[in-house]
Amino acid sequence: MEPRQRLRSTSRNAVTLLIALAVLAGLAALAEGWRYVLLLQSRTSALTPEVVGASDAFVLAFALMTPIIALLAVGVALWWLLVARSVAAADAGQDVPRPAWQVLVGVLVPGANVLLAGPIVAELEHAALRRPADERPRPSGLVLGWWATWCANVVLAVLTVVWRLRDGVQADADGVVLSALTHACAAGLALVSVVLVRRITRLLSPVDADVLALRQVVKVAGAPEPDRRRRPETATR
Repeated sequence: MEPRQRLRSTSRNAVTLLIALAVLAGLAALAEGWRYVLLLQSRTSALTPEVVGASDAFVLAFALMTPIIALLAVGVALWWLLVARSVAAADAGQDVPRPAWQVLVGVLVPGANVLLAGPIVAELEHAALRRPADERPRPSGLVLGWWATWCANVVLAVLTVVWRLRDGVQADADGVVLSALTHACAAGLALVSVVLVRRITRLLSPVDADVLALRQVVKVAGAPEPDRRRRPETATR
């Protein structure tokens, strides 16, 4: 497979999984919000077992499905990132700004991913825009928004895990709110990532190479003979 074809293929897969993640994370946020509403209602009135059971079922189902889709989406998006960096470097006739292991550390290692994820994506955008290699990357508003959403999601996820270690009814209620915010932020991050992946892919491969490969002129039948001017007598062969 050609590098641009691989880029297009991984882009489509990443976008599909990111959209699925956004839907599941949004539903998980709604399920946590419903649980918090039930907690407020339980302070003044009794809740039926059916309502509580339905709420628990929704929370549990989305709590199981969302991490699985998130792992798949992160894996495919990371694969797309590595392919896009290679294509951008090949177009510029240069080496990639940093080795692949630094990209993996900057995206997957907690703490480091808050500081390095933004610069890594900014370097890719810089190369995709065909800017000079010796010029410092100036991230666009889209990249800055993605980085801010990424950092907010990481901070909320860590805060939710730490907060749920506390005891008490109020701590449990706060944990539900933090879980809802974390899922909502994850849904937003997935949607912003979809826009970012599509933009970078269009910059590196404006025309779908798969479509061009399928369209080839084999022969022309039934076309009229082309008009040819008479050769001058003085023309040399």
